[in-house]
Amino acid sequence: MTARFAGWLAVALLVVGADQLTKYLITGWLSYGQSWSVTPYFDLVLVYNPGAAFSFLADHSGWQRWFFIVLTSAVSTWLIVLMRRHVAEVVLPLGLALILGGAIGNLIDRVVLGAVVDFLYFHAGSHGFPAFNVADSAITAGVVLMLIDQFWLVSRAARAEKQA
Repeated sequence: MTARFAGWLAVALLVVGADQLTKYLITGWLSYGQSWSVTPYFDLVLVYNPGAAFSFLADHSGWQRWFFIVLTSAVSTWLIVLMRRHVAEVVLPLGLALILGGAIGNLIDRVVLGAVVDFLYFHAGSHGFPAFNVADSAITAGVVLMLIDQFWLVSRAARAEKQA
């Protein structure tokens, strides 16, 4: 294992650590469904999501827990392979490491609790964005970095190659 690859894995582990620490703190501080208003637009609220993003499949009988455990395990393996392939780059492996860390953080919740702990809730009046967590934030940032890499950096390199 190269030092650079180990560095990308360390980024993923930092995300897992930050995610699990914040979830530990919030579950020790709030009860299920309890909320604490931080600003007029942001609350901390403890909810458990047995589904995926935006509570997709949350209302099913429980099979989705195992489905998401298997899916997340497979995707995590694929992310590690991709990270190894692009280890010398910067933007893409950073995005992959963030996604990997977020995926593993939520995977731990699914295995241990059967649902993902969500606690960050942004809203404007009665309209709100579904609650999410540090892992979800890392996954979103990672996807944005992947898009930047693919649509800006890769296309810029392709244009430069055509002009040469």
